[in-house]
Amino acid sequence: MALSRRTSLTLSLAVLSGTLVVGPALGAQAASKSPTTTSLLAAAKSALAKESGVHIVVTTTDDKVKSSVVANIGTTSGTETYASGTETFTITVTPKDAYLSGSEKGLTKVMGLTAAEQKTVGSDSIIMAKGSSPYTTFKTNLTSGAFTQLLPAAKGTKLLAKRDKASNGYQITWPTAATSTAPKEVSVMTISSGSKTLPLKESVVTSKGSSHTAFTKWGESVSVKIPSKTIPYATVFPS
Repeated sequence: MALSRRTSLTLSLAVLSGTLVVGPALGAQAASKSPTTTSLLAAAKSALAKESGVHIVVTTTDDKVKSSVVANIGTTSGTETYASGTETFTITVTPKDAYLSGSEKGLTKVMGLTAAEQKTVGSDSIIMAKGSSPYTTFKTNLTSGAFTQLLPAAKGTKLLAKRDKASNGYQITWPTAATSTAPKEVSVMTISSGSKTLPLKESVVTSKGSSHTAFTKWGESVSVKIPSKTIPYATVFPS
């Protein structure tokens, strides 16, 4: 079976996921002093495309259940750790391989492994080679190519007149319609009004809870620790 991807980080990276500190210089990437929604998103998209790394912390309360995600996303490497009670897992991506490890409930209830598959994995890390579908999925979410996914489409997004009190950043908001499995969401993202037009934070509110994302350390160089005990993907999911 394929690994599922139901994490709070996905919410923030696709809400992302995601937000920060060293960024592009003042110039084409900087928003004007009186931007429109379109010009602000264009400036942020340009700035994000040139970033090399970021530290992300997501805290979520959904139906009174709390969870957290801590991630470091770099140019070619990244890592993400999810925790909600006894449900935990860690994903690590390098230029050559991706790795997944976690608790029994983290692997079965969140990542979608069967009980038998989880038992096979045990305390090891599943290793997925570059070029495989699982590797590509995790690399897409945990390396810098994912940064442009942080921003919403211009259509349906509104630039608020009121600035963020803490940072004086611009605030944009947009709704996400309810589906058969999820309630309606209302998102508010703060984007820096300084020379680095980058996301600073984001909140998402629904009828069942909320999610808050903070982005820091933009431009950081991300290095990851490679797990010492691994098990091949094909051993866990034989074809």
